Amino acid sequence: MTSSREPAGAAVLQESVTAAITRAMFDQLAEIGYARMTMDAVARRAGVGKAAVYRRWPSKQAMLIDLVGAAVLRNLPEVPDTGSLAGDVRAFLDVIVEQADPRTRRIALDVLVETTRTPELAAALHDVVDRPRRTAAATVLTRAVDRGELPADLDLELGLDVLVSPLLLRLLRSTEQVDNVYLTRLTKVIVTGLNAL
Repeated sequence: MTSSREPAGAAVLQESVTAAITRAMFDQLAEIGYARMTMDAVARRAGVGKAAVYRRWPSKQAMLIDLVGAAVLRNLPEVPDTGSLAGDVRAFLDVIVEQADPRTRRIALDVLVETTRTPELAAALHDVVDRPRRTAAATVLTRAVDRGELPADLDLELGLDVLVSPLLLRLLRSTEQVDNVYLTRLTKVIVTGLNAL
């Protein structure tokens, strides 16, 4: 007769421990960056033993990919249907700005730089960060196609570049203010660009 009992003790990954490790990893990323971050330092900051971290992830890279991927899925931009391409573009830009607090921007830029040195990290983050976010952003364009505001044969990948890239580049690389005036002008530029594709 086989036992159907749930695993107990060390075999169970406690959610509170995982949450503490998650907070510690993002704190470390924000303060010292990926290159200097270690699994041991994350464990110390989380107040757990090293084994608790290694039981969940075999490496620093695996930990980063898993936790960043989970954070992205929790925060995918949900753009309300405003009834127009211009309205949806502006709503999308507003969501991105809301999510881009200074700490998030610092972490994103650090990890982006690290991907230029580590191709396997770049490929993995593409799967868990870029692809889901672009899929969410594509809603703005597919709605416009359905409304007849954009052509049915729209180059979706190029359209996503036009929609996403200008604001993300400014948020990551510039300290200049992203205010209402800027977002209004950028919305017009993006809508014009999308209509030119």
